[in-house]
Amino acid sequence: MIVYHGSNMSVEKPSLEYSKPNLDFGKGFYLTTFENQAERWAKRKVARKTGFAQISVYDLNDDFSGFRLKQFDEDNEDWVNFVCACRRGGDIYQQYDIIIGGVANDKVFTVVDMYYKGLWNMERTLAELKFFKASNQICLVSQELIECNLVFSYGYEVPI
Repeated sequence: MIVYHGSNMSVEKPSLEYSKPNLDFGKGFYLTTFENQAERWAKRKVARKTGFAQISVYDLNDDFSGFRLKQFDEDNEDWVNFVCACRRGGDIYQQYDIIIGGVANDKVFTVVDMYYKGLWNMERTLAELKFFKASNQICLVSQELIECNLVFSYGYEVPI
């Protein structure tokens, strides 16, 4: 499967050492199957740091046998609770080697945040989430999985 990573530099050898905590699926190396989404990630990263908007393209072997997989097929109650737990600094993500599901981008997280703050119940939150375009993210939590299943193909710069 072809996957993309957007950053302010080309990443030929991903290392979890540089991962940030408190993201949607916890600390990990984030990828997507949507090239335009990776480009948005890269542009956002450059706006906050130095460098150039770069896309790294990989082949991800999707035979995850032997690895612990958590997959969210939709943005449901389980997904909302998981994202909230990870964004609060919880370590629930450490039970898995790879986590796949929707992205709580700024617009989506505004909806999730209403639930997170106790202003909306789960039913209202899930109803509101249906209005957003589908996107995905793949979070590699295990360095072993990165080394066994992810192969760098090439990188390119994104015009800003």
